[in-house]
Amino acid sequence: MCGRMTLTATEPLLLAEVFALADPPAEPPRPRFNIAPTQDVLVVTADLPRRLTAMRWGLVPSWAKDARIGASMINARSETVAEKPAFRAAFKRRRCLVAVDGWYEWKVVDDGKEPWRFRHPDGLPFALAGLYESWTDPAGSILRSCSVLTTTPNAFAAAVHDRMPVLLPREAFDLWLAPSELSPSDAARLFAPCPDAWITAERANARVGNPRNDDPGVLRA
Repeated sequence: MCGRMTLTATEPLLLAEVFALADPPAEPPRPRFNIAPTQDVLVVTADLPRRLTAMRWGLVPSWAKDARIGASMINARSETVAEKPAFRAAFKRRRCLVAVDGWYEWKVVDDGKEPWRFRHPDGLPFALAGLYESWTDPAGSILRSCSVLTTTPNAFAAAVHDRMPVLLPREAFDLWLAPSELSPSDAARLFAPCPDAWITAERANARVGNPRNDDPGVLRA
């Protein structure tokens, strides 16, 4: 699974270039070193003009009775996303890009688990394949939330964990964001693990396990 994420590369012109935004953000987003489930992430949807929008990480289906269900919906397995009741409607019509520049996984070792941060070799942001939904609470307030799709790992990531996020190349953005169903062949192509050369990894600090620790010190052991 993908359980924590980062977005530290927040220069507006860079974000506009990487995510094909209509305009750079007016202000740089606050750098995030330890984004945890139920916290906000920045996403891009099919809405025009394209821009970064904050959504809660942990998808709350439109039919949910309680928003707390989102804490268990942070990831959607690409192999089953088209059939799972919580995700299938969003997969058909409400796909998004989740803006990050890294994610954490925990490697099982003899004396427990150790955190590793995966990132682009040049520190650039990634577009993760995501889904989103809108949920209305009993008082009429609308919550927009999202989930990150995962797939089998490439050879590099497999040394740490048996899952990894689906990373999308820029040329796939329009297809992924289009509010129409993906063909099985397109889905299979997009859900393939990214090339090993797209990522590198570093041992992270154990402090990352506490979501209150959102500072540069958690990035490395």
